[in-house]
Amino acid sequence: MITDYKEIQHSAFEFGENHRVELAKKLIDSLDEQIDDDIEQAWIDEVKRRKAEIKSGKVTPISVHEVHKAARELINK
Repeated sequence: MITDYKEIQHSAFEFGENHRVELAKKLIDSLDEQIDDDIEQAWIDEVKRRKAEIKSGKVTPISVHEVHKAARELINK
């Protein structure tokens, strides 16, 4: 069994892309095991609020391309 971090890392990089993605997801999920219910509910509430704002026409969503363009313009000022 591999127990040394460097060995594990080296072995992981030898996996195909799909297996590396799967491993990365599992590792990230293992960090999120202790979910704060209050924070989780706050995010749910925020998503619902934003969805309602879009549906009502209060806000208009913009594409990621527009966001990137605006960000580049701000950076290049």
